[in-house]
Amino acid sequence: MQFRLTSAVVLFIGSYFPLALILLVQDIPKKYLDAPFCKLGRSNCTIQIFAHPVPALISVLMSGIALLITHWALRRVTLRFDAKVIEAKTISNDWINYVFPYVVAFMGLSFDDAGKLWGFLVFLIVLFAITYRSGQILMNPLLIIFGWKIYEVKMQIGQNKETRITRVIKQGKLRPGMQRAEEVQDFYFMGDQ
Repeated sequence: MQFRLTSAVVLFIGSYFPLALILLVQDIPKKYLDAPFCKLGRSNCTIQIFAHPVPALISVLMSGIALLITHWALRRVTLRFDAKVIEAKTISNDWINYVFPYVVAFMGLSFDDAGKLWGFLVFLIVLFAITYRSGQILMNPLLIIFGWKIYEVKMQIGQNKETRITRVIKQGKLRPGMQRAEEVQDFYFMGDQ
């Protein structure tokens, strides 16, 4: 099964929710960070604390909703066939590929500089194209928060019990034995029988 383009875009956007939060916090001017918290009844409090509230809040809302949709959709993948897991080991270092764009957030990216934002958008589009075409779109480190893990698995599938070594995504611990599975791009999703 291949990811549809719209599903892949939603998954990709959701993976950058922490970056949107970082940019949101960086959009708070220093004068508000140094100010005391508002107390009930004070007249000099301000509700608007962001320098660029529309793009800051839209990016957080858009990526947050995309993240929730991703989690909801992945839990509903239909596992259509049986597979016997012979060996499984966690491979967590593959998540690191998504760390690089977060570094950009601390290198002067802000809602003040439209040129840098457009450049970053081009970078994200190229990164999306690469991850989508290479079958790595599921390499979303935020899935860890929801309990998903990536495993390298030796397993048997099919009528003739063909043995193969592949990558598996499973929510929770993967133990040797019979599992339900579905192939999505270059990964297998698995769940207990």
